[in-house]
Amino acid sequence: MAAVSITGSCLDVLGSLYLAYDLLGGQHGPLRLLTRAVTYSILFGIGYGLGLGLFFGFASGIATGATLSIEFNRASRGLDHYSLPWEGVFSAIRGVAFGAGLYRIVGLGFAAPFAVLITAGQVLAYSRGMRPAMEYQAARRPRLTRLQFWGTAIRTFGYFVTALICSAFIHRVDHVWSFAIRVGLVTGIVTGVGATINPYIEYYADNLPERWLGVFGIGLILCGFALQSVQYWLALFDVRLS
Repeated sequence: MAAVSITGSCLDVLGSLYLAYDLLGGQHGPLRLLTRAVTYSILFGIGYGLGLGLFFGFASGIATGATLSIEFNRASRGLDHYSLPWEGVFSAIRGVAFGAGLYRIVGLGFAAPFAVLITAGQVLAYSRGMRPAMEYQAARRPRLTRLQFWGTAIRTFGYFVTALICSAFIHRVDHVWSFAIRVGLVTGIVTGVGATINPYIEYYADNLPERWLGVFGIGLILCGFALQSVQYWLALFDVRLS
């Protein structure tokens, strides 16, 4: 019940932010960044969750959504990409989240080296110009460029090899090959889908009408109120959960 009430309070706060769109700087304010973070977190969280479990989807979805939204928000303003140290921080956040998600599946002996290796791999990719916001475009149609396709393929192969190395040489798990293939395919498919619909998300993140933002904010507040009131309805009708 505490988790339900806290979720309701968070929805109330989020809805209030959408209603206060103009006070937060309009189109170039923090609300657009928040919109991106929520959207990408849900997108990647669902994709990773379906392939590797609910907890993995929750951890990796939030980390991926938060870091990608920061990078895309900067690209949407026409600014150059972040410096390599900052990109290393983004890589580490995603790497730790992936490791945390895998911890409950295969244990710390696998998750920790996996996180380190994929973080190093992402930093290497950044140093070679392979970053999420490359060839950035906000458009009303999906798009997957040749460079993005090859980036997705390399990421798929890299995660497969990393999972295989961790399984075979660092911390042995059951069904080494099938698990490594699963990790690589899930990562690659979710990355490819995200890169394809990214222009569509970016377009609406910067062009949503203010009225729709207000309606969305009211909806979030009503959902938050409903969740917060659950504990009182249970007390009113004397419903016991244990």
